[in-house]
Amino acid sequence: MSTIHFRSAQVDGVEVFYREAGTPGKPKLLLLHGFPSSSHMFRDLIPLLSNDFHIVAPDLPGFGRTDMPSRDTFKYTFDHLADIIDGLTEVIGFDRYIVYVFDYGAPTGFRLAIRHPERIQGIVTQNGNAYVEGLSDGWNPIRTYWENATVANRNALRALLTPETTRWQYVHGTTDESLVSPDGIALDNYYLARKGADEVQLDLFLDYQSNVALYPAFQAYFREHKPRLLAIWGKNDPFFLPPGAEAFKRDIPNAQVTFLDTGHFALETHASEIADAMRSFFK
Repeated sequence: MSTIHFRSAQVDGVEVFYREAGTPGKPKLLLLHGFPSSSHMFRDLIPLLSNDFHIVAPDLPGFGRTDMPSRDTFKYTFDHLADIIDGLTEVIGFDRYIVYVFDYGAPTGFRLAIRHPERIQGIVTQNGNAYVEGLSDGWNPIRTYWENATVANRNALRALLTPETTRWQYVHGTTDESLVSPDGIALDNYYLARKGADEVQLDLFLDYQSNVALYPAFQAYFREHKPRLLAIWGKNDPFFLPPGAEAFKRDIPNAQVTFLDTGHFALETHASEIADAMRSFFK
């Protein structure tokens, strides 16, 4: 097990925090977190994989310990998040890498893939969606905001930013809630409570429609380049349904699809199983 370093780098005026572990020369692995989390979500996975990969796990802008620039000077869109992470990979020399995507990390990472297909050596998608059939009815309030971006519809989504909702996201679909550490939940809620964080997240809810619009482009990339792809999915996820995992095989017939009996934050309960699956898949 290697030492984990906590670093930061400047990318287009944004200080990006990231965790780094493993040995240079090993296959590079970029870990991209989701909402409302940060690279802290990989705290158990990184030690399990540090002998096998050179790992970097950044916090997206507006999340965790990466800068949260003012909305007056920084546009919170998924294109812009991808710009910053793309820049980070260049600053730190991640020229070819496997990308692990989860939730918001998926549209971020898939943008990197369609921009630079030659850099992607493989994809692990853990509840990281790219197909309409993967979207549950839980997206309906956000869809309403896409269709009519009124103040009332924006404010209706503030319920998704409460401490109660954060905890629900972590424990829903698990077979034993006592296996879910309260620390990740508390940390996510701490960052969500920062001044202005709610408006950042509401901006990203609105822009999520750009991800759905890009699904055909993501799928065209899968069909053309057929990257090695492991879809490992908490099957009880209330947001991203199992058909979304199965759909990868439509475009990448050799993709491996594995379901775990847990919810959205599958690493909270199944980090060892996910690490084992990754080592086996990329051996």
